[in-house]
Amino acid sequence: VALSAACFGTNAIFARICYDAGANPATFLFIRFLIASPVMFLIMIARGSTIPRGKLLVSLTLIGGIGLAGTTLCFYTAIHLAPVNLVIIIAYMYPTIVTLLSAVFFRQPITGYKIAALLMTVVGILFTIGMDCGGYLLGIIFAIGTAIFYSFYLIFGSLSIQKAGPFSASTVIILATTVIYGIVLGFQSSQLPMNISGWLAIVASALISTVLGLIAFFEGLKRIDTANAAIISTFEVVVAVALAIIILGETLTLPKIFGGCLVISAVIILARSEYETARAKISHSISR
Repeated sequence: VALSAACFGTNAIFARICYDAGANPATFLFIRFLIASPVMFLIMIARGSTIPRGKLLVSLTLIGGIGLAGTTLCFYTAIHLAPVNLVIIIAYMYPTIVTLLSAVFFRQPITGYKIAALLMTVVGILFTIGMDCGGYLLGIIFAIGTAIFYSFYLIFGSLSIQKAGPFSASTVIILATTVIYGIVLGFQSSQLPMNISGWLAIVASALISTVLGLIAFFEGLKRIDTANAAIISTFEVVVAVALAIIILGETLTLPKIFGGCLVISAVIILARSEYETARAKISHSISR
């Protein structure tokens, strides 16, 4: 899971390298998923999985075409308009949004721990953004949109993904997302990378940040519970911020560090809270 988080953490860096080479977000995402799709399909076949059919196929196609496409478009537009370290911290407010959506749509109880995590997230985001948006207002809006899209993606897509299996579901979702970006490029001009570093960044994003990241995460989930996986996945923020400083030359202020720590702490609290709730339900079931 830590390897997966590190892979996902490189995504924004590869995107910025590709942007610097002349590509735009839609072109970067289309080529990235176009490369990842056949690789994921071959891995799915090698593992003995198949493409789902019927309503499940339709559901996964919608999840990819709306959920993943919306999430990635918001995120990669955000990092085109604002620093990576700012965007990644804001985007990681999604676990708190998932908690709120679960309470609204599935009537899951809001515990004291969840309220504390919500407040920590809000304060953390405010510290991260700061009193002055620094000309990054549109990027911040897209970063918040990333968290919202991804939250709906998780809430309404998790059941279909579980039914289909992770590799079959991921393959269909990535294929659907590829088609959507192909359609998007039909309405706007594509901007291809103008040098080899840009093309290498796209290939690395497809194979490392997408395929390897997904495989590592699924293999990790076979060995540890989802709560611990969620906690370890926050390593993605650390990797992305560190690489943004080292490779892109971004700066990290003390308020952003404090805000990022609050957001990550909120994720950990929510993950442990969900774990304790699930364990209590299992204990209650066994006692009955």
